[in-house]
Amino acid sequence: MDHAADAHRTDLMTITRFVLNEQSKYPESRGDFTILLSHIVLGCKFVCTAVNKAGLAKLLGLAGETNVQGEDQKKLDVLSNEVFIKALVSSGRTCILVSEEDEEATFVEPAKRGKYCVVFDPLDGSSNIDCGVSIGTIFGIYMMKDAHEPTLDDVLQPGKNMLAAGYCMYGSSCTLVLSTGKGVNGFTLDPSLGEFILTHPDIKIPKKGKIYSVNEGNAKNWDGPTSKYVENCKFPKDGSSPKSLRYIGSMVADVHRTLLYGGIFLYPADKKSPNGKLRVLHEVFPMSFLMEQAGGQAFTGKQRALDLVPKKIHERAPIFLGSYDDVEEIKRLYAAEEKN
Repeated sequence: MDHAADAHRTDLMTITRFVLNEQSKYPESRGDFTILLSHIVLGCKFVCTAVNKAGLAKLLGLAGETNVQGEDQKKLDVLSNEVFIKALVSSGRTCILVSEEDEEATFVEPAKRGKYCVVFDPLDGSSNIDCGVSIGTIFGIYMMKDAHEPTLDDVLQPGKNMLAAGYCMYGSSCTLVLSTGKGVNGFTLDPSLGEFILTHPDIKIPKKGKIYSVNEGNAKNWDGPTSKYVENCKFPKDGSSPKSLRYIGSMVADVHRTLLYGGIFLYPADKKSPNGKLRVLHEVFPMSFLMEQAGGQAFTGKQRALDLVPKKIHERAPIFLGSYDDVEEIKRLYAAEEKN
């Protein structure tokens, strides 16, 4: 890679230009999706700025309320949630918003209504804010099939019906990873331009990885297949090298590393959380969508993750996602247990 030439590039592929290029392939499109996405990007830029100066602006610490999940809300959580709701409503392209922070879905007033439903976690991994670990925003977009009064059924659809999904990670750099159903692309925020520039075109996850990512503190509560899989990672029986454990505890950061380097991210069900811990709509679906688009797999322990049909907006599920061969191995272990 020629870094000197790179520093003087003048033909920059910004995220707006990228999406407009995609839009031009569909003569019937009216630019609604592009407008919606530009509002999501604006929300990400705002939250990125807030995260970067959180300590200075006294945005660290607790806001004094708990969210619908019973978790203490951080001040930045509350701010991020407001930013995204306002950005999405003002786009004039949304009809239903489902945030992880809000107990009820937000139905957009008819005058500002559009045809898209957006599900999002405004600030994932926020328990890590105070210690400077990478955190992020996760989102998924559905489209209403026809013109009718929006209902919750419009978002309680399987993840395979998603039109687009992505996340924005606020870390050493601000990276937005997006899929509109035709591969996965990564964009990095250039603070001097205030623009997201295409830096990771057409991301493909390696077929097999050398890293596994799981909270081993829950090991005593795991089921048989998960325990066996992690045992195989540490003490492989086929003479191969053991896998390395990497666990940040911020889903966006762990999945981002898995996507780029390969391997597997596990958040299984256990005795404490028999239905799993991660939320289907805001976390499992968008991340599974991205993994599949990058050539990986996502599995719940029972089925393909994107085939799940959620019954309520804050439903949870176990998840195993990552490199194709690594997820295939965990699927084999679950199939073997079912047979027995």
